[in-house]
This record gives sequence, structure tokens and C-alpha cells, in this order.
Amino acid sequence: MPAGTGAAGKRFLQSILIPFVVLALWEGLARAGVINPLILPSPSKVVVRWWAYLKPFQSYDPAQGPYLSWLVSGELLHDAAASLFRVFVGFFIGGGLGLGLGLLMGVSNTVYRLMNPLVQILRPIPPIAFIPLAILWFGLGNPPAFFLISLGAFFPILLNTIAGVRNVDSIYVRAARNLGAKGSVMFRRVILPAAAPHILTGVRVGYGVSFIVVIVAEMIAVNSGLGYRILEAREFFWPDKIIAGMITIGIIGLGIDTLLNKLSNHLLRWHRSLESS
Repeated sequence: MPAGTGAAGKRFLQSILIPFVVLALWEGLARAGVINPLILPSPSKVVVRWWAYLKPFQSYDPAQGPYLSWLVSGELLHDAAASLFRVFVGFFIGGGLGLGLGLLMGVSNTVYRLMNPLVQILRPIPPIAFIPLAILWFGLGNPPAFFLISLGAFFPILLNTIAGVRNVDSIYVRAARNLGAKGSVMFRRVILPAAAPHILTGVRVGYGVSFIVVIVAEMIAVNSGLGYRILEAREFFWPDKIIAGMITIGIIGLGIDTLLNKLSNHLLRWHRSLESS
């Protein structure tokens, strides 16, 4: 067996050791009656409920769901698709605005001085605090969810972009100027690549916040998605379904963060080689 394969297998076993121990202890305590199953059902019961949540509807009308209905037929998949749709739209809006404004505030001292006081006032306010206003302004449904998710993505990307642009090593800037670079060439070839690590960090943080906000928004303003389903399970006192929904959120979040991490490593290959040289 190649050495790399053995090392990868060892890392995988180490990564699942603690979760396996926790699940085994949880299952043992539940079966021994130490834990009240009405409060915290055993992992095996959660898996059974999760599978039932995943199975296709017995009679599902695609016209009832606007989110990729023709691709998904199970309740879990339908809810996950609805949540991801909201996250993608809100993240695209908030992330795009945060990136654009962050670049402007980073390269222009005038824009920074004008906008920074307002940014610092609004930044500490959690997106969840805007829920009443979002419902008042946009009503119920997707629009308030898009607004709240956009807020969640906006500030992490904005602040990381500003930090990345304003902290570009002056050696790079002076060297580029000595070679005749200025204006848009300086921005595209020097400032933007040098700020990329900060920007991509902001993207990962912003996406994580977006996923938190969408769950809360779905509990308040919409009638579909993983957040809505968790709230429904609470009202019917189905703790196994609540945990099944939470696990689904964790799996989706882990998968997307892994993809973003791989994308970041791919885009920053030059940066890694520069650091190691």
C-alpha cells in the first residue's frame, strides 16, 4: 500500500474517532434508559426518522414547490433544495455588494472615511435583529429571507476585503510602480491577487453565516426549508426529526465548506508556493 494512502486512512480514522465514541456513548445511555427518549432519542431512532424524512413522498405534486421540484421528490431533499436556493441567492446578492464596496473602501481613502462610520455602526447588529423589519418591508416568503441572508454574507466579505486590500505588502506596490504599473493594471495584477486570501476567507465565513441566517429566517417567514421543518417538528414534539434536520444541516454545511476550502487552495496555489519558497 502506498505511504500516502496509509497516511490518508490514518487521518480519516482519527477524524471519525471522537464522533464514533460520542455516538456509541449516546446510544448506550439511551438504551440503558439513562436518557429520556422523549427528550433525546437514540442515534438509531434518529437514523430511522432521517431515512423516513429522506424517502420520496407517496403523492407529490411538483407544482407545489418552486425550487427544483422536478429534481427532488423526497421531503428532506425538497427542504434542503429550498434552503440552498435561498442561501445561494442571498449570498450572491450580499457577497457581491460586500466585495464591490470592500474593494472601493480598500483602494480609496475618501470612500473609506465616508463609509466606515456607517459600516461600524451597522456591523454589530445581528441579521436576526432585522427580522421584524424584513417582514414589515418585504412581507412573508422568499424576499425577507433573501434580505436577511444578504446581510449575513455582506459584512464578513466586506470587512475581509477591506483588510486584504489595505494590508497589501507595500513592497509589492513599490516593485510594480518601478516596473511602470499603475491604475487598473496595478489593481488587477497586484492588489487583487495579494488581497485574495483575505477575500476567500471572508467568502467562507460569509457562507457559514448565511447558512445560520437561512435556518432562522425559515422558522419565521417561510413555509418550506430545513428551518421550517425543524420548527414544525418542535410543534409536534418530534425530537428525532429535529435532530435529523440538524444533522442534515451539518452534513450540507460540511460539504460546502470542504468545496470552498478546495477551491480556495486551488486559486491560491501561487500564494502557497510563494510562502514555501
